[in-house]
Amino acid sequence: MSEVIVKPDLLLGLEVRHLVALDAIARTRSFSQAAADLGYAQSAISQQIATLERVVGQRLVERPGGPRPVSLTDAGAVLLRHAEHITARLGAVRADLEALACGEAGTLRVGTFQSASTRLLPPVLAAFRRNWPHVDVTLHNTSTIKELETLVRSGQIDLAFSDVTTFPEGLAARELIDDPYIAIVAPESPLAHLEALDLAQLDGADMIAFSPQDSCAMRVGRSFASVHATPRIVFRTDDNLTTQRLVANGIGAAVQPRLAVETGVGDADVVMLPLTSRCAFSRRIGIIWHPDRHRSPAAEALIDTAHTISTALATSLEAAASRGANDHERTAPAPRTVTA
Repeated sequence: MSEVIVKPDLLLGLEVRHLVALDAIARTRSFSQAAADLGYAQSAISQQIATLERVVGQRLVERPGGPRPVSLTDAGAVLLRHAEHITARLGAVRADLEALACGEAGTLRVGTFQSASTRLLPPVLAAFRRNWPHVDVTLHNTSTIKELETLVRSGQIDLAFSDVTTFPEGLAARELIDDPYIAIVAPESPLAHLEALDLAQLDGADMIAFSPQDSCAMRVGRSFASVHATPRIVFRTDDNLTTQRLVANGIGAAVQPRLAVETGVGDADVVMLPLTSRCAFSRRIGIIWHPDRHRSPAAEALIDTAHTISTALATSLEAAASRGANDHERTAPAPRTVTA
């Protein structure tokens, strides 16, 4: 058995640039491409990896020679996992120092996702900017909650609106609003007259659904399974308004969070039906941040503003749902009054 000698004190010679070089090689599988990506000469990358291998006492990169791609050894893969955490923490350090320096000015980086961007973000930002006019808010919109969590962990964004139904591991969160799932159907649908819809009534029915890997799609699927119903998926999309327009045109029904349904869109008029008590479920939307990072006064203010706005929005949605129970709530725009 070969003996591998790793002296802990040698690890003190490890430098961040060595880890960055290892990450670039893992991504590109090429010393020359890694050098090009980092703006170094290839010889510099080779020297950094050689130094890193001396520091840890193990071979980290397989070098097959010729045009064949390089790869990490098992030891290299282990070190890379730690390196990713280290570089992410350095990004968080940089963000903390910037936040500490800016005080009541500077930039606040906020992540968001589709339905939060549509219903929560506009009134929250409007209220926030009235009180913090010198803070520049930059927005980062993503298609997945997992990506938002990764950006917060790495310090690339300060806060993010997120789905906190399952509490994000290693992050802090403040819940803003409980968002119930509802069914939407075309105004001409035989189901449109119902006061509430049981998911069993969609067994075998045409349905518009989210992509299979989406967390909302998974929740909806589990809910259908709980009542032994299997709708026929005729189309999948993660665009909320596309779903709503397809439903409005009679292509199928859909089950979505209430905040994902837009009102006042003329060509997307649908009837919103609450789910019966045995089928009812919801998601929780909140704001997430890294608990170990400094939160500027502006970040704290945005969290408080979002909570205030969300409380008011929840009240208005509850009132609309109460009216809709008797009036078959629709998303059509209200008629305008024109005066001469």
